[in-house]
Amino acid sequence: MSFRPRRTALYMPGSNARALEKARGLDVDVLLLDLEDSVAMDMKDVARKQVAEAVKAGGFGHREVVIRINGLETPWGADDLAAAIEAKPDAVLIPKVNSAEDVYTVGRKMNDAGADQAIKIWAMMETPQGMLRALEVASATQEYHGRRLSCFILGTNDLVKETRVAMVSGRAPVYGWLMNCQAAARSYDLDVIDGVFNNFNDADGFVAECEQGKEMGMDGKTIIHPKQIADCNRIFSPDEAEVAWGRRVIEAFDAPENQSKNVMTIDGKMVERLHAEMARRLVDIAEAIAARDEE
Repeated sequence: MSFRPRRTALYMPGSNARALEKARGLDVDVLLLDLEDSVAMDMKDVARKQVAEAVKAGGFGHREVVIRINGLETPWGADDLAAAIEAKPDAVLIPKVNSAEDVYTVGRKMNDAGADQAIKIWAMMETPQGMLRALEVASATQEYHGRRLSCFILGTNDLVKETRVAMVSGRAPVYGWLMNCQAAARSYDLDVIDGVFNNFNDADGFVAECEQGKEMGMDGKTIIHPKQIADCNRIFSPDEAEVAWGRRVIEAFDAPENQSKNVMTIDGKMVERLHAEMARRLVDIAEAIAARDEE
């Protein structure tokens, strides 16, 4: 199995042509070209045109390109989706997903329009209903029209707004909801990317939240400023010690004399075969990152 690192997912306002051009040279894994929250109502049409042209022009290299559309219930959503289908990004990001039906609806429209099957669907998990129905939403990947679903993005700002909780250091009021989404995503083999940290001048606070996200099992974090790229990439990358230990575990379980063993002692530690499976994924991610860095 190959892995596509999603450590850093940078929101870029579609109405900012200069930012879209700059995006081609940023050291991020994912570019979230936004037509929704960051775009003023009187700039929606301009943003749609600029994003579609930028995606068609290409030149983004290894970066995964995702277009966040406006909801289909808005005056702009249908045109956004049509433009995205024509532009052929890696994925379309649906805002404010409340249920599996939201995913099915977009999937059906994409299929009906003859959208390339390579275009995936990503879901913004940012509403109270989304939190309560996270497992149902994740299950949409099993249905014909929903098989495009491949990733959750946690929208913590909207979630705080809609639930009226306080966003405090450590994120205690929303922690349970975020972990519920993480468990739901993993139940259907989806990736899940953590929400944004708003104060891009608070490097220490950002690092702490990235480290928390990694501990929570997130695949990466959404960011809002290039200042946040280096720390985000570093924290969500396996470190050298982790990779070295992973290779040691894989080597031990792959040895011919250990093929029938499910538990072993390695360097004084009890290790199960499931740890070898975890190690393979970690090493695969590290190798994917290394290959990308060599490009």
